[in-house]
Amino acid sequence: MKRHFKAHGQAVIASLLAGVVLLLDAMAASPSLHELIHKDADKAGHECAVTMFAHGQVDSASVDVPVVVPQTFVETAPTVTISVFSPAIENLPAGRAPPVLPVVS
Repeated sequence: MKRHFKAHGQAVIASLLAGVVLLLDAMAASPSLHELIHKDADKAGHECAVTMFAHGQVDSASVDVPVVVPQTFVETAPTVTISVFSPAIENLPAGRAPPVLPVVS
């Protein structure tokens, strides 16, 4: 039961956090939506998470994630081709011989 809750709990928390970021972005883009939450949102000195998000005053952690590239070893063997002379007579059907050049004397 505990493992089941933990697996679903992480997904729920991730969804809620993504929803908060989207809500902050929507309220930063729409002043009327921001004024629904704060009545003094149109004042010059007003500061809240929405105004900080709108002005880019949000700190985020930057993490360098190493990329692990699986190493594949490919072994290649050189192909050796050996040419051996073979008379053509072996390749002909029985009773046939290669053509003979006439000898001129």
